[in-house]
Amino acid sequence: MSLIDDDKPARKRAHEIGMDISMLSADELRARIALLEEEIARLDREIAAKTSSRSAAESLFKS
Repeated sequence: MSLIDDDKPARKRAHEIGMDISMLSADELRARIALLEEEIARLDREIAAKTSSRSAAESLFKS
């Protein structure tokens, strides 16, 4: 018995940087922009969290 489930279809990415977008409708392009904006916001939140943690650690060791 295999631990890997080969019967599952590979998950299709909603968007891949550099992919051909010429066949997408304006609505599909807007949806992808929204998806990417949500991802940017998620990345910004992670940067803020890491920056905050680092600042707290640096202030602790400066004392």
